[in-house]
Amino acid sequence: MQNLLPGAPPTLLPEDAGAAAALEKARAAGDPAALKPVAADHPTFSAVWGRLAEWALSGDDAVTAYAFARTGYHRGLDQLRRSGWHGHGPVPWAHEPNQGFLRCLNVLALASAVIGEADEAARCAQFLRDCDPAAADALTG
Repeated sequence: MQNLLPGAPPTLLPEDAGAAAALEKARAAGDPAALKPVAADHPTFSAVWGRLAEWALSGDDAVTAYAFARTGYHRGLDQLRRSGWHGHGPVPWAHEPNQGFLRCLNVLALASAVIGEADEAARCAQFLRDCDPAAADALTG
């Protein structure tokens, strides 16, 4: 049987060239602490929160990673909703402005598992896969 109902269209977050440039400059500096001023200057930019979360998790600081990831996740949800997302449908990894939100969602799953929030870890991992299986594959290997 073929599904004749169209699925939700992909949601594409808008580009923030200034924030992206600041993030790349901070990353090029090679000091993860250089990301914090970018977050302060661009608090709605999920990509910087995702990078901060990844940095904290790689340093075995799951609580801080969780906090950074949760911040970026909620900022990303706000942007998704403003971009027409209604709680479901694809959020393509291939669209670079979406990657910050997806990174946050991934670290939220990982940090949740580390701090013992197994149900949340499973929900976030499934949400990531529902957004775009390519994101889950790219971020989890």
